[in-house]
Amino acid sequence: MNLVQKFIKPNNVESREYQVNIAKSAAKSNTLVVLPTGLGKTIIALIIIAKELNKDNNKILFLAPTKPLVIQHAQFLKQFLDINNESIIVFTGEIQPEKRKKMWEESKIIVSTPQVIENDLLSKRLDLKNVSFIIFDECHHAVGEYSYVFVSEMYQKHREDGLVLAMTASPGNDINKIFEVCKNLKINNIEIRTKYDSDVKPYVHDVKITWKEIMLPEEFSHTIQLLRKALSERLKLLKNLNFIESSSFSLINKTKLLDAQKRIQMEIRSRVKPPKILFKAASTQSEAMKIHYALELLQTQGVNSFSNYFQRMGKKATSKDSSKASRTIMSDSNILDAIAYVKSLEIEHPKVKKIANIVEHQLKIKPESKIIVFTHYRDTSKHVYNFLKDVKFAKPARFIGQAIKEGDKGLTQKEQSRIIKKFKEEEYNVLIATSVAEEGLDIPSTDLVVFYEPIPSEIRAIQRRGRTARKMAGKVIILITKGTPDEAYYWASKRKEKRMISELELIRSKLSKKFEDTESFFNKAIEPKQNQKTLIDYEKKENKVKIIVDHREYRSNVVRNLTIKGTSVEPQQLDVGDYVLSSRIGVERKKVEDFLGSLIGGKLFKQIAQLRDAYSRPIMILEGDDLLTQRNINHNAIFGSLAAISVDYGVPVLVTKNALETADLLNVIAKREQREDKKAVAVRGEKTQMSLRERQQFIIEGLPNVSAVIANRLLAHFGSIKDITNATKEELQEVKGVGNNIASDIIKLLNANYLED
Repeated sequence: MNLVQKFIKPNNVESREYQVNIAKSAAKSNTLVVLPTGLGKTIIALIIIAKELNKDNNKILFLAPTKPLVIQHAQFLKQFLDINNESIIVFTGEIQPEKRKKMWEESKIIVSTPQVIENDLLSKRLDLKNVSFIIFDECHHAVGEYSYVFVSEMYQKHREDGLVLAMTASPGNDINKIFEVCKNLKINNIEIRTKYDSDVKPYVHDVKITWKEIMLPEEFSHTIQLLRKALSERLKLLKNLNFIESSSFSLINKTKLLDAQKRIQMEIRSRVKPPKILFKAASTQSEAMKIHYALELLQTQGVNSFSNYFQRMGKKATSKDSSKASRTIMSDSNILDAIAYVKSLEIEHPKVKKIANIVEHQLKIKPESKIIVFTHYRDTSKHVYNFLKDVKFAKPARFIGQAIKEGDKGLTQKEQSRIIKKFKEEEYNVLIATSVAEEGLDIPSTDLVVFYEPIPSEIRAIQRRGRTARKMAGKVIILITKGTPDEAYYWASKRKEKRMISELELIRSKLSKKFEDTESFFNKAIEPKQNQKTLIDYEKKENKVKIIVDHREYRSNVVRNLTIKGTSVEPQQLDVGDYVLSSRIGVERKKVEDFLGSLIGGKLFKQIAQLRDAYSRPIMILEGDDLLTQRNINHNAIFGSLAAISVDYGVPVLVTKNALETADLLNVIAKREQREDKKAVAVRGEKTQMSLRERQQFIIEGLPNVSAVIANRLLAHFGSIKDITNATKEELQEVKGVGNNIASDIIKLLNANYLED
């Protein structure tokens, strides 16, 4: 039986009871849909889109995290919606902004990555007033500073009555994270189905999951012992300083080393003058992490990945901005012996040969098979690909992301699409894929999925498995190296997934209770008394301030947060500073890594001097943590630079933890300047054309303690800059707002010799 609904092409879409029921529920309120991969979340979106198409003068926004997924959704809608295909458009960063603006105005359905929509919202090329429905695909991304969160915030500002559909196959097992997603997307309804539900069971195909135990070659043992010896030396120091509980490598994992890093940094930050041993501990912890990672690479990935890792580290150790940890490791005799010994080995990890045997066997028993081999690392994917090229009947292709990593050129969007097409057409029958193939892409159902290694994330494990058994029974084979982190990752993923499945219904009830409590609390907080302004009214009034931002800062999370607050943000090309808050306040924002990089590169003090010369009240904001531990710089040098900025240059340094705090600080200062002191926003230090009147005011505002208002009064009273400069102290005091102190400062400045100290 097929779906019969206006705007859906007849005899094209199978009608499934669970999809129809979920769509009915989701059409009434903002809904999170949790549905296993391959069971048609997009069909649910299609049903609601068709309903929304009955409305006049509205738009529908379909968001997905990757460009290939965006194109896939657009093609799906054009295939199944009975409307003019030209009203369905795809937004990508390659399309010129002005063209996007025109396309937005002429379209009905926009399919896009959230980053493109975020950029256009920030640049005020579009707004969401006419959008009645937004779909957030793979919505588990909607946490932290991901673009989904910003788009949702702006949607709620423009359309309080707008509808939201959030879709995912695997929300995770952390109820707090799930609640964060729901809060960020304003979700108040949850629809969950598992493969065990009665209305879903008829559409689920069996997946046979097996894991194969792999034994490490004896030849690896010598290298492993050398690495463990090098690691133990670092662990002993960390244990002696009480940053870890044990120096035994068998009891220390990545999580415990990261905890040690946090404790060390807290200790450093809590001391006015931290002892050198703490910086030694920080460097040692970094060394331990790198060695621990190398050990895991050898045990779970093989000689190729291990050698490439140390080759890259060796290059970094000789570079100008190398870390002390990298240099120390690359001079450690145990490490150097381990690297040299590995080079002498003529074997690879047995997983590679095992995969070749598995692929060859599958293609022998079923020549038309399609197979995906998942690897976590690009190095491994490349090595496996080179190995499978020689396997009988195998026609392999690598499927990786777009980024260039360590000289390995990524695949463009067109190249990814071409590979998927050739995989569908059986020109390729084996994909060696990294995480880019886990999420959402329309890769045809496969007969076999192979995990080169287990992964601890239950979300990614579910997504990988979802690549098989979509239209028929399928197989999953997971390779696990005995006695290595592979075992821990496998069981961690199993445990998390089991807990997620058993708790999904419990999560729904807990979230419903949280929604009720949150809504009740919020309603009480904003419930207005008679003739009393609400918080929302106050915000509307308070946020009418303007901040000018350098165009290079315009894509930052600071601007994002300012926009959410309702602050008017205007991009300009600034010669000096990053933000202009008034005619006298210019701000240089430095993230910790940028500050340290500028200090090493010699640009810092030049930038500070330019800021000081351009604005009478310059400010530097230092944003982030780990100032003393992020780079291998003596802490006295860092303190000395901060002292020079504050004392020698007279530029105060204000510290914030993150972009949100920076936005709050900028907003408060801008309000104080523009509302209380009534100072206009004027850019100094840049070469722009101003009218004669603006130039006159600009010059007078440069006098000591002269605001935009007082500058106007002085010019109106005296008639020209010449008459102001020739006025006596008493004549200056005739102007409202100019007291004895201001008049004295003006006279002193105007009459001082240029070279006078």
